[in-house]
Amino acid sequence: MIEIMRIKYSILLATILICFGCQHQSKQSHTITIATLKGPSAMGMIKFIDSISTISDSHIKVEILNEPIQVRKMIIEGTADFAVLPTTMAAIIYNKGIEYRLIAIPVWGTLYLFGNDTSITKWEHLRGKRINVMAKGMTPDVLFRYLLEQNGLDPNKDVTLDYSFPTHIDLANAVAAGQASLGVISEPMVSMVMQKNTSVVPIFDLNNEWKKLQSIPIAQTALLVNNNFAIKNHTVLEYIINSYKYSSQWVNQYPDSAATLLVKHNILPNYEVAYNAIPRSNLMFVNAREVRDGINNYLRVFYEMNPDIIGGKIPNEDFIY
Repeated sequence: MIEIMRIKYSILLATILICFGCQHQSKQSHTITIATLKGPSAMGMIKFIDSISTISDSHIKVEILNEPIQVRKMIIEGTADFAVLPTTMAAIIYNKGIEYRLIAIPVWGTLYLFGNDTSITKWEHLRGKRINVMAKGMTPDVLFRYLLEQNGLDPNKDVTLDYSFPTHIDLANAVAAGQASLGVISEPMVSMVMQKNTSVVPIFDLNNEWKKLQSIPIAQTALLVNNNFAIKNHTVLEYIINSYKYSSQWVNQYPDSAATLLVKHNILPNYEVAYNAIPRSNLMFVNAREVRDGINNYLRVFYEMNPDIIGGKIPNEDFIY
């Protein structure tokens, strides 16, 4: 079965290159650049990344970056034809008038409340607790505050939100070292922490908690396309979309093989972390137009709690390709 899927994928990739070559006959043909983030964003496209790496002149380049701000820089400069970054940041970019549009949601929530306090089994048990959250006012903080409120807790009175550890890495290391008994962290940091400290356990899957309220998972991560590229290269666009979607499906179906590739391409540090992180990363490529209401509801929550986090307004209908 894996061999059949490999052949099917090779044919798909070859078709992309043939189609792109037909549209760019000059010797210096344009290279398709996809900017993505190290972590779940790259995890979902790892089969695609690996296939590209085996072709010497594929006209497709995937830039794997560490921080969303680096992806944003490429978007502002216009050097990325496609870009993967948080949906809230995608909204800011669109609201600034930068010509990129939302194609799909490839990652559906990677945030978890983790720690060593196993006495917590429901939200009420968080009352009076100190909970570490990174980056006050950013996506994890706003989302967690919303869930606290929806579950009857005032984030300013009933719990103590501690921002002592400003990044995911800092907070993950603190939880692993026992310096923070409760922390809101994301995959793949969750799996890394659990490997380092076996007493740390998942307490709440924030994606599931969101789904209970919204009837749809967290539309956390966005795939954007340069609008000018999309207009001029519609056939290639569709093949890129299909390639990413196929890759995401393959990763979920074959996590063992995917974990090996994630280590090979330096996305994750070892096989165990990679294998365990895949099912908790909620990798599922869905065309944005199919979940328009869910995306708008997600952005509306952030708008109501902190308008600046999505650029001061909910994007209009042209945001979605």
